[in-house]
Amino acid sequence: MMVGGTGPLDLALLRALYSANEPALRSAALLVTNIGEWQVLVPVTFAGAAWLLIRRHPRAALLLAAIAFLGRALVELQKWGIGRLRPENLKHLVPVKSLSFPSAHAANSMILFLSFALLAAPKRHRAAAVAVALAASFAVGITRPMLGVHWPSDVVGGWAFGALWTLAVLWLAERAGSPLRIEESPSN
Repeated sequence: MMVGGTGPLDLALLRALYSANEPALRSAALLVTNIGEWQVLVPVTFAGAAWLLIRRHPRAALLLAAIAFLGRALVELQKWGIGRLRPENLKHLVPVKSLSFPSAHAANSMILFLSFALLAAPKRHRAAAVAVALAASFAVGITRPMLGVHWPSDVVGGWAFGALWTLAVLWLAERAGSPLRIEESPSN
């Protein structure tokens, strides 16, 4: 598992998703994968927290930042602790420096997008916001095997960790105090 993914299914999915020979697909994957880069997600985290502060939701703003930044740290600790190598049988279409499991792009996009959807969307729009968050995180994560830099199981692991981390922290935070989520519509 550490060298060859989780087995034949992981390898077959990686080969099926790999986009090196499909210029349009490769270009789309290169564009979408950038959304999951730290250079995008970190400023978006700060902007989201600032927006919540402006809207007078300081607890939600602090929680958004805490979930995102602590989650990022936990992803890196997992990579270091697990030590899984990236796929080597396909050319990497983007530069990579870290280990493979879990996919930080999948995990960190899930953490930020889902946190923001659950904390910032008014109740009547929350289901749609969560659907958009999941779709966006799915799009970011799927680009990683398309670019040959992650096993599909790395991406699934990233999504799973991101969702579990976000939901667990929000559940604990709500038990520790007043409701965190915006209940009024943005026009109020």
